[in-house]
Amino acid sequence: MGKIAFDDVSAVVIIGSGAGGGTLANELCQKGIKVVCLEAGAMQSSASFINDEWKSFAQLAWLDARTTSGSWRIAKDFPGLPAWICKTVGGSTTHWAGASLRFQEHEFKVRTHYGAIDGASLMDWPLTLKEMEPWYAKAEDKMGVTRSNGIPGLPGNNNFKVMHAGATRLGYKEVHTGRMAINSRPRDGRGRCLQLGFCFQGCKSGAKWSTLYTELPKAEATGKLDLRPESHVTRIEHNAAGKVTGVVYFDKDGRAQRQKARAVCVAGNSIETPRLLLMSASDKFRDGLANSSGQVGRNYMRHMTGSVYAAFKEPVHMYRGTTMAGIVGDEARHDTRRGFVGGYEMETLSLGVPFMAAFLNPGGWGEDFTWWMEHYSQLAGMWLVGEDMPRESNRVTLNRDVKDKYGNPVPNVHFDDHANDIAMREHAYTQGERVYQAAGAIRTFRTPPYPSTHNLGTCRMGARAADSVCNAFGRTHDIPNLFISDGSQFTTGGAENPTLTIVALAIRQADHIADLMKRKQL
Repeated sequence: MGKIAFDDVSAVVIIGSGAGGGTLANELCQKGIKVVCLEAGAMQSSASFINDEWKSFAQLAWLDARTTSGSWRIAKDFPGLPAWICKTVGGSTTHWAGASLRFQEHEFKVRTHYGAIDGASLMDWPLTLKEMEPWYAKAEDKMGVTRSNGIPGLPGNNNFKVMHAGATRLGYKEVHTGRMAINSRPRDGRGRCLQLGFCFQGCKSGAKWSTLYTELPKAEATGKLDLRPESHVTRIEHNAAGKVTGVVYFDKDGRAQRQKARAVCVAGNSIETPRLLLMSASDKFRDGLANSSGQVGRNYMRHMTGSVYAAFKEPVHMYRGTTMAGIVGDEARHDTRRGFVGGYEMETLSLGVPFMAAFLNPGGWGEDFTWWMEHYSQLAGMWLVGEDMPRESNRVTLNRDVKDKYGNPVPNVHFDDHANDIAMREHAYTQGERVYQAAGAIRTFRTPPYPSTHNLGTCRMGARAADSVCNAFGRTHDIPNLFISDGSQFTTGGAENPTLTIVALAIRQADHIADLMKRKQL
């Protein structure tokens, strides 16, 4: 690992080490560009990961104070935990399930395909699927996505077999063990999936792609990366001309440090990224950095989510095997005959007994709840994930009444479901129950949305500075050497799990940054 001086103005500073930040760091380092990567969380490893849900949650999750508002149920059930993301080197790639799906063509142009929808701030991406295809291909190769590049799919566990039986009986055609960034055979110096069943707790075998042990070690091997864990950035600084000059952060000992930069790339997730831009307000940028459009923090999306569990007469043991290696993709299409725009996926999901007790029906108890817990070994489960509508009123703001340990305002996450989200969720619940009933379920249960790992928007990309924060390369319209490098830049959310798209955009952004530097435009 290279050591980069605090006053080195030639380095690119990347804030966050997850799917966007960690990938970007490696791509830049491979091009010979010096990178300082500042990660708020601590360093873990496959050896230190804990195969215990609550202990792992304490080890990996972002538990800094946050507040919520709005009519969404999360504000009632989990008011201090609007999102389930990670604070650790590798970010939420330590926690994610591995599902790696490309956006569909229409999902890049939803305003064109869906038209104007009341209460939604739909806008076309300044990109097309055709433009993204080569970058998707690079991301799939980098991550080792199954069912691409000749890589076979993962084996199906009992949870998948139940889903497959019911889905195929209903006539669904796109039913398989998914396109997963989890090795189905040894690849890239890492072994195959051992089917441990603790995908959300960090992969102890290293079969699941994570920037923690793929991108970041490769970047460090170039001698160009200075990775600094437990470094919490609280401000991005700029000069009189309006270009960013560096960042201020607190190191693991609580000391304030200032790191100079040639460019700053923010990859702190769709809650922390806008929060940092808003906290960096100055006399020149009174509403926060890159916020001349007023869009920083707005259009927060978390995907339409929910779960369906079903009980069967015989044991299923859904918790054995890869957590989310199972998908029904037929409902991801855009078909307004169902009563909503956009689509959704049905994906296998299992929770351990501790998390099931917390998430099955938060705040609930009694005979019905205990019946489900007593039949735990006989349950099958699926997660529903679909395209939610961006809304300007769904936003991240600064709650100045609550401060973090550094004295800064915490983020408040406000969210109200759009009518389209509600209609889609109802359809998904019904279809999920039908899948299980076709497989012989004796009872089904609809679980309300959990705090989501899929946090998108808040610094959306667009063709015009008037209604977006950054351009098609994540470069902010207002500040030429400030970039958005995570899911914050998503214009809309699509039906698909977002990580593959975040990685593809990071690879593309790295090429763009390197080209700007070569042409002396950065």
